[in-house]
Amino acid sequence: MILGIGSDLANIDRISATLERFGERFKNRVFTEVEQAKAERRRDVAGTYAKRWAAKEACSKALGTGLAMGISWKDMAVKNLRTGQPVMEVTGWAKERLDEMTPPGHEAIIHVTLTDDYPWAQAFVVIEARRIAA
Repeated sequence: MILGIGSDLANIDRISATLERFGERFKNRVFTEVEQAKAERRRDVAGTYAKRWAAKEACSKALGTGLAMGISWKDMAVKNLRTGQPVMEVTGWAKERLDEMTPPGHEAIIHVTLTDDYPWAQAFVVIEARRIAA
């Protein structure tokens, strides 16, 4: 069963300008150390940050809260499996909200996909409740 869907479109130039203007302050406020390390290793640093920004926005929408109800940017983090597939991990208030949304006897699975085509970065998040096998 689908619990939530969210999408977001981010402008890579806008994220690049924010990185130039606020640098480490912006990175440390919004992105986890793992996300920062991933972005800084990439050729397209701003594009990588923009995709993760979009993923956080999309996840907050899928949680039904936006960023106005106490969710911290770092409560939502994009990591990559060895295959490169992105996965969303939630902690803190975002995890509490996810747990509230998840019906008894189910586990929540967060699906995320990222893409970019300069100057745009896009993310789509679907939160699925999957019945736990008895």
